[in-house]
Amino acid sequence: MTLEQSLKQRSDSSCELCGNKETLKVYEIPNSPEQVLLKEILICDICHTQVEDPEKTEPNHWRCLNDSMWSTVPAVQVMAWRMLNRLRSEGWPQDLLDMMYMEEEVKEWAKAGIQKGDAENSIIHKDSNGAIIEAGDTVVLTKDLNVKGSSLTAKRGTAVRRVSLVHDNAEQIEGKVEGQQIVILTKFVKKV
Repeated sequence: MTLEQSLKQRSDSSCELCGNKETLKVYEIPNSPEQVLLKEILICDICHTQVEDPEKTEPNHWRCLNDSMWSTVPAVQVMAWRMLNRLRSEGWPQDLLDMMYMEEEVKEWAKAGIQKGDAENSIIHKDSNGAIIEAGDTVVLTKDLNVKGSSLTAKRGTAVRRVSLVHDNAEQIEGKVEGQQIVILTKFVKKV
């Protein structure tokens, strides 16, 4: 049995990320450790294009990861984690990342691709004291902030839990204040 045939059998001839049954191809996960035996998944052209070219990524297409992130196949878990990580500034992917369970070695495999392949790691988010802020951290506001486009004023001392990072701007993070998703400047927060 060829690799493609075994992947089709494993995936019931559908994309292992979105479930599409058309234009399937074998995709080898980049930056895979040598000791991993099966580092390929079966994906459709739509997923392949968006995985390979971040500029063409359509966030709503990837809501399918809500299902595929629970796959028992480590290679599928790795790709789901990497795509959710790429999209975390959208808000909803951070919630899925927080729920996602992976064995430690699988998570290391997933992180290896991010460190080598994504430029977003070159952007470091720091709070008002210079402490590095990471996705999922809790921060406290250091001054009252008027939220643009809203009558909401985020009060000094408000804790913002599970922040997400704005991937292309080191001076901005996102979080929920009183149930509203807002962008916050890092110079007005302190990491807890």
